[in-house]
Amino acid sequence: MKPRVGFFDFASCEGCQLTVLNLENELLDLVELMEIVEFREISSAHGEELDIAFVEGSICRPEDVKRLRAIRARSRQLIALGACADTAGINALTSDRPVAELVREVYGDKGEAFLVAGRPRPLEAFVPVDGRVPGCPIDGGEFLTVLQALLIGRTPELPTFAVCAECKLRELPCTFERDVICLGPITRAGCNAHCIAEGDRCRGCRGMVDAPRSGPYYRILEEYGLSEEQIRDELRLYNLGGEAKK
Repeated sequence: MKPRVGFFDFASCEGCQLTVLNLENELLDLVELMEIVEFREISSAHGEELDIAFVEGSICRPEDVKRLRAIRARSRQLIALGACADTAGINALTSDRPVAELVREVYGDKGEAFLVAGRPRPLEAFVPVDGRVPGCPIDGGEFLTVLQALLIGRTPELPTFAVCAECKLRELPCTFERDVICLGPITRAGCNAHCIAEGDRCRGCRGMVDAPRSGPYYRILEEYGLSEEQIRDELRLYNLGGEAKK
């Protein structure tokens, strides 16, 4: 019997699921090895027992918690798909301001027509998570690697080194040499330094490596004239997850 796989989403742009769908031929090859029984983007089926559940998005409302726990209860393995599910992602930026204030700022007087959700939190704040595919959005190649490992009963492993190493392997010029702040020295690798190769910088969407050498990195940022508060602002875009789990 083929492993039964489902895809679910909570507060997110659903960009990670679109990345999965964009895999097209590669995903069709793997369909021979699994049965996708739930995927809202392409199917309305629901409620069956699952071997693997990929879950995208942050958890904001009590009903989200109830639904997430129901998915967990019928899934042998639950995988966080993307930054919003893994660390709460950019959704967690609402954590340090009253949500009602943010709604008024965005929608003005019409804000009262919107239901105010709670503070976005990662899946791990509510249920055990068996693995994750980090990033905003995820890297399609890495998703396939994780999925293939799960389908043959192996535990997926993420890189333990930083994006800086991938930059050097690709012989890309250091972003700091352009006087641009980059979080590559402390961000988990696996994206093949995609943003830097495209002329941007690393903004830390894959979360920090397990043991970031934050001290030396902070000193590098200070050398470029940044205050501690500015450094924290750089880190907070995708890395409020630690606080959001509380």
